[in-house]
Amino acid sequence: MKDTPDRPVPDGDDPTIERNVRLVAELEEQALAGRSPGEKLGDAASRLIGSMPFVVFHLVWFAAWIVLNLGVIPGIEPFDEFPFGLLTLVVSLEAIFLSLFLLISQNRMTRQADKRAHLDLQINLLAEAETTKILRMLERIADKVGVETEAEEADLDQPTDIVRLATRVEKHIPESQ
Repeated sequence: MKDTPDRPVPDGDDPTIERNVRLVAELEEQALAGRSPGEKLGDAASRLIGSMPFVVFHLVWFAAWIVLNLGVIPGIEPFDEFPFGLLTLVVSLEAIFLSLFLLISQNRMTRQADKRAHLDLQINLLAEAETTKILRMLERIADKVGVETEAEEADLDQPTDIVRLATRVEKHIPESQ
């Protein structure tokens, strides 16, 4: 958020912001604490797999394996001659397990994102209902004090038909290719 004369950036002392930051942090802590041992292992593996030391280790490992098994170093007998069948087996097994760890982590993150999306929807529905009530109240106040309202403003005080709206949105969004 930009700091403008009309709207300054809230500082850390704003109680609403502090409360919201704490709530989000608590939700994150609960989500992390609720992980199964397999999910914790998957997350740890994903952090390792996605790191530069992991890439460097593999570059060194593959280079050493190939050099050792090409027979170019005197006194070292190759144990996996070209086309490096054992290396292929080890790398294939590693790829299977790394993929599984990544999928475990990704599935957990997807479930967490779905929970957040459901929470967002609930909060949005509550905000819509509250806004509708506020608009009805303002309309009654305007009637009492004699302020005329525009015809299109009158529709705003009606609750949104969420199912109808979702159906319309679904009809207009193209299927992914």
